[in-house]
Amino acid sequence: MAGVTSEGHFVLDLPDTDAALALAGNGEQTLHHLQALTGASFVIRGLQLVIGGRPAQLERAAAVVELIRPLWQEGQAVSAVDLQAALTALDTGRRDAHAELADQVLARSQRGNLLRPRTLRQKAYVEAMERHDLTFALGPAGTGKTFLATVLAVRMLSERKVERLVLTRPAVEAGERLGFLPGDLQQKVDPYLRPLYDALHALLGAEKTTTLLEKGVIEVAPLAYMRGRTLDEAFVILDEAQNTTPAQMRMVLTRLGERSRMVVTGDTTQVDLPPGQLSGLVDAAEVLADINGVAVCRLTSADVVRHPLVQRVVDAYARRDQR
Repeated sequence: MAGVTSEGHFVLDLPDTDAALALAGNGEQTLHHLQALTGASFVIRGLQLVIGGRPAQLERAAAVVELIRPLWQEGQAVSAVDLQAALTALDTGRRDAHAELADQVLARSQRGNLLRPRTLRQKAYVEAMERHDLTFALGPAGTGKTFLATVLAVRMLSERKVERLVLTRPAVEAGERLGFLPGDLQQKVDPYLRPLYDALHALLGAEKTTTLLEKGVIEVAPLAYMRGRTLDEAFVILDEAQNTTPAQMRMVLTRLGERSRMVVTGDTTQVDLPPGQLSGLVDAAEVLADINGVAVCRLTSADVVRHPLVQRVVDAYARRDQR
């Protein structure tokens, strides 16, 4: 039950202790974020959230808390990203669209967290992957490009909509080439593929991931391994695609076989190709933008779901680049 109990105060009854802890956050950090965003005061007393402030502040604060209800009601952590996304949706008249995020649960992580898009652009990205056989996702680090694609790929594998997952990246980054790295081939390529393994471990656990890798149900390989192949009944993810050349991009896009789909992700502000070399991701996103069956999604710093500082770092570099 919720309601205004006296002049300038609004009280919301919470279902249980888990909800109260999720809404408070670590060291009441979530409450502090809510206060900074809305100007209202927030206090949790037992199983009640007490909001104080002027009428306009109360209305705004209560609306934001209601939009993030699917998180705290399930005892899920509420981050600064979740709060800002809810506030942005409220301010832009997209409250109903934001409310639909709660219905878009893709999977549950090994730690029990519900995995869903957390911003409206992430929601549009997931919907694009579900509807299109080829999806490009361009955006800065931390916007969930690769992770959301991997979550959807694992879900489609579990639903038998695809028979295998193929995850690949170019193995030349930051001026380093495989020949200069120590170890055998597997040891050379593993550092480049580690982010893909990390996403699989978060979803499936290390043991199940290893089993599926050994059976060939999941393949994690450098881009060079894709040449000459036809990938049927597969969900293919090309990560760090900003570091492909146009020739490499054309090669991997033409690997797509029957009953397969592909997601290509990358950050065009972090191209490690030689100076003057056109990025295959930039090229493909322009050439294929209007092709039927292809979606091009562009995420921004507002979709960063890592540490809040990452969003500020991305924005600072963007301002410098514009200057």
